[in-house]
Amino acid sequence: MVSTRTPGYLRPRGRFTGRGRTPAQTPATEASSGPGRRPRGFSVRPFPRQRGESTFPPTPDRLSAAGLARLASMRAVHLLGCLVAAGWAAAFPLVSDLPNQRLWGLIAAPAYVLAGLLCVTLPRRFAARAAAAVALAGAVLAPLGLLALTGRHQSEVMVVERSAHLLLTTGTPYLPHPVVVTDYNPYLPAMSLFGMPRQLLGDSTAFARVAGDARIWFALTFFACLLAAWRLLRPARPGSGDPRAPLLPLAVLTASPLIALALVVGGVDLPLIGVCCLAMALAERDRTVGAGLVLALACTLKWTAWPALPVAVLLLWRLYGRRPAARTALIGAGVSAVVILPSALAHAGALREQVVRFPLGMTAIRTPAGSPLPGKVLAGVGPTGHAISLALMTVALVGVAIWLLARPPVSAIGAADLLAAGLAIAFMLAPAGRFGYLALPVVLVIWPRLAAGRWSSRRPVPPDRVRGRPQPAVPRA
Repeated sequence: MVSTRTPGYLRPRGRFTGRGRTPAQTPATEASSGPGRRPRGFSVRPFPRQRGESTFPPTPDRLSAAGLARLASMRAVHLLGCLVAAGWAAAFPLVSDLPNQRLWGLIAAPAYVLAGLLCVTLPRRFAARAAAAVALAGAVLAPLGLLALTGRHQSEVMVVERSAHLLLTTGTPYLPHPVVVTDYNPYLPAMSLFGMPRQLLGDSTAFARVAGDARIWFALTFFACLLAAWRLLRPARPGSGDPRAPLLPLAVLTASPLIALALVVGGVDLPLIGVCCLAMALAERDRTVGAGLVLALACTLKWTAWPALPVAVLLLWRLYGRRPAARTALIGAGVSAVVILPSALAHAGALREQVVRFPLGMTAIRTPAGSPLPGKVLAGVGPTGHAISLALMTVALVGVAIWLLARPPVSAIGAADLLAAGLAIAFMLAPAGRFGYLALPVVLVIWPRLAAGRWSSRRPVPPDRVRGRPQPAVPRA
């Protein structure tokens, strides 16, 4: 057997093999080396990069950003994506019993087909932008404008706008004695802010009907947060100050069926997606006050966003220490308490019944969220299946929390991945849920990677900040 060990090296020891080691120099080696010859037993190559070590610039991995960019630039990939989106949209007029979703499918499916044709016929430098514009116009702008002008939307939009009216007139966004499904408000008090434009503008004119629609403000918050996260996470490159850089990825993401359908018919989860992405980006950049305020906004929209606070705090603690993490935790928890506690103290029963028990399917009137996810299937068996669903969800979330404490994230990508894993498990195993809820974990996985321009969750560190970085093994004088 031929040995592959380099002569003159000692066997590395320790968890990170070879870290900081220098080659063992022997007298025999020194004697055999002439004045003009490289000493034997020494290598001019640096030690291999160790596990857990940060590098700058990022080293290419198996799923490198450059490889993904090449794949995303292929015309065949563009055409395939458009055809899949067209097939997804065309299925809604056939299988959905909701008229708004059927209308969206009828308008969006031809737009996706036309976008696919533009991808393969136009010159390459115009094809992607033209296809994204056509898909955005056909899958989002046209159906959203039509539904907004006619006042058609899903029930959650009406619930948000009514909660704003109740907050202004009664001081609480919750009805005291809900009777039907639409009487329940499963959102926390800050969600009422998106219904305020309707109370201010009314619906007497076409402009007021569109500008006061809560879906418009859901979408604007979503766009603003994603653009801000892109600006924070985008690596600085000399001479690359093009402000249009995030517009094409954002247009493609918005025109995809994952976001377009939710934005057109409801869109209540879009601001939650945006603020979660922005919170992780602010935490990576050590913007403690901004991260705390954004996390407070997330935690006062829906209680499903509460896991974002410990994830961002652990990211700050891992990168910058205890004080920034404590500052963000205090701001996020304090502002959330100031917003939620008045309703919790004055209307504790309504808050518990509508915000906690109703989404979990524990009230006499069941939530209309009924996609055939595993938790919903188990809950349909009976009380035993409902209890099993809640137990499985609790055990899975405890496992994610243990993993979070054992391996804290070191970048916004890693933090978003952990948050996405926990939310995906909760949505899959909850007794009631929709496929649309999965848009939140999907965007959490995709958008930070697009913004940072890398696939790996490891945070690159400039060379002057890398401590203990192995240096090339060179002979001593």
